[in-house]
Amino acid sequence: MAISASEVKKLRDRTGLGMMDCKKALEEAEGDMAKAEDLLRKQGLKAAEMRVGRAAAEGVVGHYIHTNNKIGVIAEINCETDFAAGSADFKALVKDVCMQIAATSPKYVAPETIPPEEIAREKEIISAQCEGKPAHIVEKIVEGKLNKYYSEVCLMEQPFVKDADATIEQYLKMKIAELGEKISIRRFTRFSVGENI
Repeated sequence: MAISASEVKKLRDRTGLGMMDCKKALEEAEGDMAKAEDLLRKQGLKAAEMRVGRAAAEGVVGHYIHTNNKIGVIAEINCETDFAAGSADFKALVKDVCMQIAATSPKYVAPETIPPEEIAREKEIISAQCEGKPAHIVEKIVEGKLNKYYSEVCLMEQPFVKDADATIEQYLKMKIAELGEKISIRRFTRFSVGENI
């Protein structure tokens, strides 16, 4: 099947991936744009998994100040090389992540960064709400509500504000595939005028 250059460009604009990767995905998906995008996402996940053990000691401290000057974010986002850290794509990623934090106000980077005592407290509260139900049902309810809790308080589990079909973790994995380097969000702080006064 012949794939036009305009179709390849459209997929490239949607994914940010290379022209040849987009063309191959469209050919494999027989011209179906949605299927091609899914194929590229899966390939991105595989590429990201291969980079898990690598060190990401370079990067930047990015920031974002909301237009009303009442919300600000500072975040450290790491990659493998200073070359990647200086690229326009990496800077765009940092800005997207900072804007996400400003918009959604997460407390933690990922579930594994939540203090164990806080998770234990959440489980206790959820279990108390399920009093009188069979143990196997309580277990499923606790699991479901904990996952919902993670998607609210953990940055990596949140739906990406620019693409609700992807979480921040999935977005990050796509960027890892694009840049060819391990990328990690190390820490962040969100400031809001009048908070905790």
